[in-house]
Amino acid sequence: MEQILQTTYLWLKAGHVIFVIFWMAGLFMLPRYYVYHQESEPGSAEEARWIDREAKLRKIILTPSIIAVWLFGIALATTMDLWSQPWLHAKLLFVLGLSGYHGWLAAYGKKLARGERTLSGKQLRLLNEIPGLAAAVIVVLVIVRPF
Repeated sequence: MEQILQTTYLWLKAGHVIFVIFWMAGLFMLPRYYVYHQESEPGSAEEARWIDREAKLRKIILTPSIIAVWLFGIALATTMDLWSQPWLHAKLLFVLGLSGYHGWLAAYGKKLARGERTLSGKQLRLLNEIPGLAAAVIVVLVIVRPF
């Protein structure tokens, strides 16, 4: 039984890490796409291409990845009975924040597609730092487990 649990844990962990990488890649790419989108001429063919690229990135990479990250993460925490660990609570707080950021990015993309350009390229470039900072904190919480 212990061998089965250990093998299951390793597969769950591998799946979680793989989809975290995909999700983070998408979270880094999407704000950059928005910068290029905003720099394109409104109503141009280039703008239409950016709208299509953004939608595909959300549909093909970001949405499936966030779902898989949550499913694998919940399965890992349950399999290893980690729900009472303070470091996991802190990690979940940051993952919830990233999930909210993901949702905000998706909503902003829909605004852009409607022609609403409410942020500057500089603001989008600064927002692009959020996933990197969150990832650094999450990695420390998971690896170091400071509390």
